[in-house]
Amino acid sequence: MNTLSARYTLTSSQKMMIFVLSMSLYGLSNMFTELIPSVQLGPIELSVEYFAFIPLTLCMLFHPLYAAVGASVGEIIFGELMLGQFCGLGEVEKFITFSLAMYTAGRLVKDPTNKLQVGIAAITGVAIHQLLSSIVDIVKVWVGVEELEAVEGLAESIVVIEGVGFLNDVFFSGILFALLPTLYLVPRLYGKIEPLLGIRPRHKGMKYDTAAWLSPKYVILSVILAVVAVGAEILSETEWNIAEWEDIFTGVSEQQLIWISIGAAALITVVTLIIMRSKAGKSDTGTETKNV
Repeated sequence: MNTLSARYTLTSSQKMMIFVLSMSLYGLSNMFTELIPSVQLGPIELSVEYFAFIPLTLCMLFHPLYAAVGASVGEIIFGELMLGQFCGLGEVEKFITFSLAMYTAGRLVKDPTNKLQVGIAAITGVAIHQLLSSIVDIVKVWVGVEELEAVEGLAESIVVIEGVGFLNDVFFSGILFALLPTLYLVPRLYGKIEPLLGIRPRHKGMKYDTAAWLSPKYVILSVILAVVAVGAEILSETEWNIAEWEDIFTGVSEQQLIWISIGAAALITVVTLIIMRSKAGKSDTGTETKNV
């Protein structure tokens, strides 16, 4: 097999389908996490932060760039805008850190049937996201744009607090709602969901249409994006925060908005799946005609 035939490429419509599918599915899952109550065990709060297995699975089966960005956009649209809230520059930090983490996890997997690779990538993706989020929170306290109520006047204690939160999120949400479901879904969906988009399943011999993920370009770009995320989050805590708004839907309760958002995300998901199925059917018909 030559280099060209082993390269993983997508058409514009396939990229869009992956983006929309990831956006709607992850947006739908975010709404359900809003309905799940948290459990307080002393100083530790156990809560379902997100169903990370959805973007992780899509990033491992398809091109991780479009799946990761789609999931982040879905969180903003269905988890923020449709609930009548938008954090302005604060959304930039969420978008960058989550997209970067999911993209990295997807690029780590060379063979979707290899459960060891899938497991390592899944927990790594969650760890990267939580680590970046913790670093942002620590920097905000050290810079002084956010006050620390736990130990007044002792900014260094934020490291311990964020460290405990990091471990809690990785070992609770990371294992239950990222690692285990991803380990189950990826090998079972591999080779079954890709034909719906007219995409051949990628294997360990395939290369993306971009450079190697762990390259100087990737590292430099990741550092730049991380700095931008920190800067945007710091500015969001100041008077320089722009485009921030909340509660524009008068007369509509938060619970109603959640269900409206769930309905919208579900509708987009169903329509996307129908279109995918239709395209796959046409592709199969065309193949049979050529064979005849």
